Amino acid sequence: MKNKLVLIDGNSILYRAFFALPLLTNSKGVYTNAVYGFAQMLLKVVDEENPSHILVAFDASSKTFRHEKYEDYKGGRQKTPPELSEQIPYVHELLDAFKIPRYELELYEADDIIGTLSKQAEEGGWEVKIISGDKDLLQLVSDHVTLHFTRRGISEIDAYDPKAVEEEYGINTSQLIDMMGLMGDPSDNIPGIPGVGEKTAIKLLKQFGTLENVMNSLDEVSGKKLKENLETHRDLAFISKELVTIDRDSPIEISLQDITFQERDHEAIVRLFSDLEFKTLLKRFDHQNEDTEPFEEDVAFTTVRNITDDILVDETALIVEVVNDNYHDADILGIALVNKTGNYFISTTDAFASSTFVNWLEDESKQKWTFDAKRAEVALGWKGIRLRGLTFDVLIAAYLLNTIEGRHDIAEVANRENLHFVQSDEQVYGKGAKRKVPKQAIVAEHLVRKAKAVYELNSILSEKLTENEQTELLHELEMPLSHVLAKMELRGIRVNGERLKEMGGELEKRLSSIEQEVYKLAGVEFNLNSPKQLGEVLFEKLNLPVIKKTKTGYSTSADVLEKLESQHEIIPYILMYRQLGKLYSTYIEGLLKVINEQTGKIHTSFNQVLTQTGRLSSTEPNLQNIPIRLEEGRKIREAFVPSQPDWVIFAADYSQIELRVLAHIAKDEKLIQAFKDNMDIHTKTAMDVFHVHADEVTALMRRHAKAVNFGIIYGISDYGLSQSLGITRKEAGEFIERYLQSYPGVKQYMDEIVKKAKQDGYVSTLLHRRRYLPNIKSRNFNLRSFAERTAMNTPIQGSAADIIKKAMIEMEQRLQEEKLKTNMLIQVHDELIFEAPKDEIETLKIIVPEVMENTIALEVPLKVDYSYGPTWYDAK
Repeated sequence: MKNKLVLIDGNSILYRAFFALPLLTNSKGVYTNAVYGFAQMLLKVVDEENPSHILVAFDASSKTFRHEKYEDYKGGRQKTPPELSEQIPYVHELLDAFKIPRYELELYEADDIIGTLSKQAEEGGWEVKIISGDKDLLQLVSDHVTLHFTRRGISEIDAYDPKAVEEEYGINTSQLIDMMGLMGDPSDNIPGIPGVGEKTAIKLLKQFGTLENVMNSLDEVSGKKLKENLETHRDLAFISKELVTIDRDSPIEISLQDITFQERDHEAIVRLFSDLEFKTLLKRFDHQNEDTEPFEEDVAFTTVRNITDDILVDETALIVEVVNDNYHDADILGIALVNKTGNYFISTTDAFASSTFVNWLEDESKQKWTFDAKRAEVALGWKGIRLRGLTFDVLIAAYLLNTIEGRHDIAEVANRENLHFVQSDEQVYGKGAKRKVPKQAIVAEHLVRKAKAVYELNSILSEKLTENEQTELLHELEMPLSHVLAKMELRGIRVNGERLKEMGGELEKRLSSIEQEVYKLAGVEFNLNSPKQLGEVLFEKLNLPVIKKTKTGYSTSADVLEKLESQHEIIPYILMYRQLGKLYSTYIEGLLKVINEQTGKIHTSFNQVLTQTGRLSSTEPNLQNIPIRLEEGRKIREAFVPSQPDWVIFAADYSQIELRVLAHIAKDEKLIQAFKDNMDIHTKTAMDVFHVHADEVTALMRRHAKAVNFGIIYGISDYGLSQSLGITRKEAGEFIERYLQSYPGVKQYMDEIVKKAKQDGYVSTLLHRRRYLPNIKSRNFNLRSFAERTAMNTPIQGSAADIIKKAMIEMEQRLQEEKLKTNMLIQVHDELIFEAPKDEIETLKIIVPEVMENTIALEVPLKVDYSYGPTWYDAK
């Protein structure tokens, strides 16, 4: 088989991917858009080209041998956005997982590496494909070398062979460096001849052949001004040609034999794609496990039929097994106990038939240790059993000790502590569509092994929590919260299905109306939900400019349509159609599907061990993400109603809690005083940054100040702020600088927290929640800068999360103490939602702010706003 070499211009493709896709992050806050685009390109190239040899070339540094010849080479280029820089290590990890060699050479550019290797391959008669968004590489094109030029983004590619070059430019590939010498290249600050553009350069080369011939034949050049410029700036032309000429004999220390395409590391790819949350790409690699192999080490246990008090002792590891991801009203496969008397398995039939056992489960005085306490409490709660006495949760403990680990399966936790006798649930049951329940004997042994792991991990993890000063965090915050969340999940929130259906009908009418308007503007009827048909209408019938293409045709993604919004009045209608369509499918149809038939309520699942900052999340359904930007989205909350007639929904939320936490932690006098004076903090920031009085602050000034206030919390860069506000990076950078000058305490906090993180290896919240930062001392600038940004943000965001968690526990206690009928239903970020009888509203107006505002003492007052009404929508 003929050798085929693929050479990828790493820097060029990375930049293209970054700017082609909107800024994306995973749940950990890691920017991922450039990595995602790069991964898409890599898969496309590998699948379509099937190379025998492959390499990705990168620039080693900003300084090259060309700077010795021309000091201003590439001068004026903007600094790489940190949001891109932070993704480069992940691209390297991606390439390593694919086992694709990457190479860089000090003082040389990626172009030189590609040029040298393509020459060697060409001389051997190999076929060479170069992937780049840089047309400088066209000079390498030959009968053996093709340039695949990424014209827009990374999906629209033009292939250039010698014929294609000549068709586009009217000159051959050997003349391209002469053309660039004459016209220069502003993007690389290569001067060329003033007044000479591409057309003039090509015209001269068609007449004279080479740059040297042009300069030797100035008398024959027509046009006085052109002749003068050529004569005056001839040195610039020759140095420009030298600068653009790729060095095809660079001193690389890698050979063609070193870059053979190898079998990729499947597990490493799955691990990386899982970590970065590339769900679509992951589907191509993540295959389900086949039938489970038996586990070797024996664990003796007894299957108990007649349950007696002698095995139901204090300090028992308890496993209540529910396999379903959604554990509400799911089947319980069995129960396992491990304690000082032995190891036991109990079938659900025997367990629930035994009043002795049920009484023990509900006995608060009997300490029980488990894995995922909330899951067990909710599963038993649906069976009418109130699980009490849960004092240790291995899942929460493991999460508190190491939030970096995205996976806290019991087998993973046990393995980390050198306990290797338990398998993961996936190994035993499979996952997804392949999940199945094996014979009871296998289930019984698996549950006992899990309970044994819990029993042994209790002391191991407890000791580590004590060392970390996190015992109180587990026992006083997270464990009580787990119980509160279980009650909220079991309680659920009533949803008016008929109102949802009415809203669905209203949305259908709106969608139909928009659809007709689109047809009218398009002059033709088509399937508006078909990207292919929509692309043909927009870019062929209406002749709108093509932004980018996909494998199947024109891209009509949201970012493409947003760029076209001012080009044609049809675009806003299409965008609105999509937004309303998503509302209909996700929040009308989606919510109707998950209303429990028996209770008439939605029972969500709160996850308290997912985010690295400690924030809660909500799934099945996600009640924290009901859209509020569109009025149609906000109105979906009309369907959320109290469970009793004549009750109301009562909502209370913290006002600017993260900025208040920042003021407290940073000890910035201006910020503290502003909050103490109950000022609008965004107006105050605008006053300080723009040096104006309160009555001079415009709406635009306040908007910019608000963006910086919240941006500072998340470590925003000049690039990020410029994208958010639609201003230049220079303006954004100046804005951030003025902010930090105005609030020196914030600047000092940022410097000191990074210094402390480097010293300790982690940062902590006010309640001692830790986030470890393994890359805080990395020599890699990109990894280190992301860790520094995380160090600044986590104490603020994590402390805010801790505060509302503590408030939830205290609020539940206070409602019981006051003997109120009011129920806490859901938590949405900084907001708590209750249902309450109307005659308890006056009491709630007093106790809810009282509890929430005094849950923790800060240098600034916590402020809680509340509202209430017949629906969640009205409680705003």
